[in-house]
Amino acid sequence: AEAMLRELRRRWRSYKYRFVPWLALNLRRQRRTLRYVPESSQDKIIADEDVFETLLKAFKALFINDFSRQADILALLPEVKWQYLELLTVEQKQSKVNSCTHQGQHMFSPEEVLFNTLGFAVSRDRSSLVSAGTGVFVTKGFVPKGTVVSMYPGTVYRKHEPIFFQSLGNPFIFRCIDGVLIDGNDKGLSRSVYRSCSRRDQLGPFQMSDESWLTATLLNPLAVGQYVNNCSHEKAANVCYQEFDVPGHFPVELKQYLPNIVYSHDIESHLRCVVLVALRDIKQGEELFSNYYTVVS
Repeated sequence: AEAMLRELRRRWRSYKYRFVPWLALNLRRQRRTLRYVPESSQDKIIADEDVFETLLKAFKALFINDFSRQADILALLPEVKWQYLELLTVEQKQSKVNSCTHQGQHMFSPEEVLFNTLGFAVSRDRSSLVSAGTGVFVTKGFVPKGTVVSMYPGTVYRKHEPIFFQSLGNPFIFRCIDGVLIDGNDKGLSRSVYRSCSRRDQLGPFQMSDESWLTATLLNPLAVGQYVNNCSHEKAANVCYQEFDVPGHFPVELKQYLPNIVYSHDIESHLRCVVLVALRDIKQGEELFSNYYTVVS
């Protein structure tokens, strides 16, 4: 009985930060545990159009770099195929491309593609904070202020959808301003739910989301935002969360790089994503630090 009580206390300590009555009673005393943004506020650091253009630019570069694997998709999108063939020709400085499989194409790692496209690369590593575990660093290049530097991956839940069991002992649940939740845990039940939803929504060769963030080998190197640690008195925040709804005209062939999937298959609204935007210029070697309770007005 005593062991059971200890286990219940342990689970409560992990879960209480998502228990609404507890939050209401402890908001002022425990602000550092929360990302607090009033519903009347806006969290737009940069325009949605800028977020869209950055993701489009990065995903197109990843698609072209992995062009030989895209044959099944391009066979169903002949107009799109020739657009990418033209881009590939320009980027590879070739005068002629005869097929979807580009012979002799040099393959870069996703991190190299990110650096060549956006001017920086980010990756996970041991945090500079004591006992913080994993963190995210700018490993190469330079991040200008106002740049999308990473994405927060995970399963997207609406307010009424079940997330109780996934939330137990889970520090990776992100709450949006409107109450939408994103579960960025890459282990356990959360991992299984994401994979199940992702495979459920696949349409033939068209993948509607990226599963690689659940592994050590990322196809989209931006999908590391769940490991960005909270700032401290010694380490000020250099990135801020920004919510972004993926528009309906987002290219279907590039959805394979989106590290988010909706829990309910019948949702007609746009897919919710969260990106992290640089609050200042960030140099190579710096760790990213967010502010879970920043109010942006």
